[in-house]
Formats: sequence, structure tokens, C-alpha cells
Amino acid sequence: MQNKEVLYEVSDRIATLTLNRPDKLNAWTGQMEVEYREALAEAEESDEVRVIILTGAGKGFCAGADMAGLQSQAKGRNGSNGSRREAVQPEHVNGVSDNYKQHYSFPPAVSKPIIAAINGAAAGLGLVNALYCDMRFASDKAKFTTAFVRRGLIAEHGLSWLLPRLIGMHNAMDLTLSARVITAQEACDMGLVGKVFPADELMGAVRDYAKELATFSSPRSMGITKRLLWDAQFQTLGEAIDAANKEMALSLSTDDFREGVASFIEKRTPEWSTAQV
Repeated sequence: MQNKEVLYEVSDRIATLTLNRPDKLNAWTGQMEVEYREALAEAEESDEVRVIILTGAGKGFCAGADMAGLQSQAKGRNGSNGSRREAVQPEHVNGVSDNYKQHYSFPPAVSKPIIAAINGAAAGLGLVNALYCDMRFASDKAKFTTAFVRRGLIAEHGLSWLLPRLIGMHNAMDLTLSARVITAQEACDMGLVGKVFPADELMGAVRDYAKELATFSSPRSMGITKRLLWDAQFQTLGEAIDAANKEMALSLSTDDFREGVASFIEKRTPEWSTAQV
């Protein structure tokens, strides 16, 4: 029986997806991508899941494309470092859905927040997949590199779009043109990750944050807010305001709005509906 390359576990309304090739620092393969897409689809469809965490087994987060696949491609053979399976595509994605149908750009189409808990090296495709998560927290032992130009490649899979928005043009140029390795603290200073934790505290801290979201934030509201934030990257200010105004009007008639007000007044934990976005 083939070992799973992505482990899937649910507890406390949190789905934890663990890249599972620890002996290879979780280097990315076509099989890993297939399993990652399937795990995201399962989490998206489950009423038991409100938040998703992505992390790596062992000492690495994801060291990039599996070297065997890169060697095959360099020799003119068809490597196995990727897969062209159809992306997870919830029907609720509006207007700019084509932006979420590219090879690695599918996580923004998942309505539930995806948090990267970066426990070790995040290089090349590993960094790409971390950037398509909605938030990133890192271990103080994590290191980051775009890697591509040092392999004779280019900043691919949307890095040229993602990085300037996250860390500014200067830092984006620096990281992509030099492909130098940066520490977790430098990544945090740039805005690439939100916070750095001691290695043995990372998963506990990320789970505590995920539990807070799963408990106190309406699942419906989180899904719509996530979509509005990603879609706004392709909109004018006026378009973003119009989209938000339409969603606010709909929100005012929902059970979650009534429950949000009631739980605040009654000083109790909210009991959210399980309705999908």
C-alpha cells in the first residue's frame, strides 16, 4: 500500500493537512499535488471543518519540486514533479474565477481560511504553496528561498503577482533575482509571514489561533470575507465596495447575523449555522 503523501486529520473543527515525505523534506511530487487537492476538497465539503492548517512532517515544510522530477525534465524527459488535475472549484467564486484555475492558484477558491504553519524549509514550489495560503506563521527554524533562478528557471506560478503585493517590489525583486535564503525573522520583517514562534510552540500557537477562528467567527462570514479580499486584488475600489455592499445586505438576513448579535449581548459562545457559503 502506497504511503500517503498528504496526511489529513480533523479535530476541534480544524483540518490539518501535513505534507508527508519527511525524508525528502517534503519535496513536491505529482502525487502530493493530487492528494493536496483532494484533501482541500474534502475539507471544503465537510461541515465539521471551519479552518484548514497546512504544515510539513519532520524538519521541513516543503523543499520545492522533487529533484528526480527536475532531473528528468532537464534531460528532456517528462518529470513527475507536478500534476495537471482539475483544480478545486467551488461554484461560489464570482467574476474572476479563471484566476483561481491556474496550476497552483486553486487554494483561494476554497471558502475556508487556510493557514500555513511553516515548520522548516520552504523553497521553490514549497514557497509558492505557502503564499497561496491565506495566512502564514513560521517556526524560528524555518528558512525561505524562491530558488528558481539558481536552477536556470524563472519566478513561476504567480510569484511575480503574489510577492510584490505581500512584501513590496524591492523585496520581491531581491528574493526572486538573488534566490538567497532568508530566515524566518527576515521573512516576518518583510511581511512574508505574520509571526515567528519557537519551533516547539509553532503548531500549538497556530492551532490556538485556528480554534479562535473556528469558535468565534461565523463560517459563512469568513468564507465570503476571504472571497472578497482575494477578488478585490483584481478590482477597482468602486467594484470592491459594490461587492461588499451586496454581501452585507445579504448578511443582515442570515441566522449567523442574528446569532452574532445575540451571543454578544448574552455574553456566550456563538452557535453558528453550518450553511455553506
